[in-house]
Amino acid sequence: DRGTTLTVSSFGFSRGMPPIADLVFDMRFLDNPHWVEGLREQTGKDAAVAEHIRLDPAFAEAWERIRDLVLFLLPRYQAQGKAYVNIAFGCTGGRHRSVYLAELLAEALKQAGYAPTVVHRNLGARAADGVEGNH
Repeated sequence: DRGTTLTVSSFGFSRGMPPIADLVFDMRFLDNPHWVEGLREQTGKDAAVAEHIRLDPAFAEAWERIRDLVLFLLPRYQAQGKAYVNIAFGCTGGRHRSVYLAELLAEALKQAGYAPTVVHRNLGARAADGVEGNH
């Protein structure tokens, strides 16, 4: 552990922004698994959803840039005395894309020597077309 308390969280924009977040990444540019038969009731913790997200043409480059930016910023936050950093990933409902990216970043942070806490605010929310909008 490098001394900074890290939280990596996921949330659904349709259910409101998190009140405390230092960095917020909007993942709504990735294809939404909510609209894929068989994936709606699953979450970003499920392999089929993860695979769907990884297949989006924008995923690989976006993920690398986000990971590299976070790893670049964290030592600088620490050098400035920031003891707590909350990194939040949002998508429409907070069950698929944001969950997958939060889990992925938490693993990358662990590999870099950090000990992040992961919080999925809307993971238990029921999938609903009303919050996902029209497709």
